Amino acid sequence: MANKKMVVQNIEINYKHKNDYDYICLTDIARFRTNEPDKVISNWMRTRNTIDYLGVWERLHNPDFKPLEFEGLQLGSGENSFLLSPKKWVETTNAVGIFSKSGNGGGTYAHKDIAFKFASWLSVEFELYMVMEFERLKQQEQTQIEWTAKRELAKLNYTIHTDAIKDNLIVPTLNPSQISFKYADEADLLNTALFGITAGEWRKENPDKLGNMRDYANMHQLLVLANLESYNAILIKDKIEQSERLLKLNEMAKQQLVSLIKAENKLYLPKA
Repeated sequence: MANKKMVVQNIEINYKHKNDYDYICLTDIARFRTNEPDKVISNWMRTRNTIDYLGVWERLHNPDFKPLEFEGLQLGSGENSFLLSPKKWVETTNAVGIFSKSGNGGGTYAHKDIAFKFASWLSVEFELYMVMEFERLKQQEQTQIEWTAKRELAKLNYTIHTDAIKDNLIVPTLNPSQISFKYADEADLLNTALFGITAGEWRKENPDKLGNMRDYANMHQLLVLANLESYNAILIKDKIEQSERLLKLNEMAKQQLVSLIKAENKLYLPKA
């Protein structure tokens, strides 16, 4: 449940993932208006509209919410002397949409629905900027997850590829150095078919980059790479010469990349 951060109109806002939901720090949001965020949060929570909203949210998401205790707070919200803090709200109603955290990165956190509602109460403009930045970061996170999954798929498929090499191209007369070269040579066959360059050539062109060329591949390339590994394994078992395999793999790579790009573009075309 490590904290993540976003910056909205020069305000740094922490958020975190908890119990399958995203929670955003109300304390940080409140700093858009004041250096006394706890008072602003309490002022927002004591209003009838806020209490009604929080009650509806809890009924929709929290089976352990205490409706009778909530009604008591609802009735009291009309009094001038009525006060409500996040701690009192949680302890009284068993709410899950808001929680407080102490220590580094601490403060009052709320489910993103509630956090956006609070931000809107402070400033509609600030809320819109916050929603845009939050969605941008979540999309970025999803893209990273998808990239990692495809990178792992390519690594797993590489086992199929190396098994085909071991079973069909490694002969008893080869010494360890020659065996190592054979595996590297076949890996570079895939690199050349997909990227148009070998691993060694890539390192010479990118001396300041860490890792290897596959670490910098995009999601389309990683998916195609996994397919090339499986296809090359089949071609090796069929005793196809390496020069012919290169042509077949390169043609496959070009066709699949074009198809994937077309499919992605189609996803983002505006609907009529």
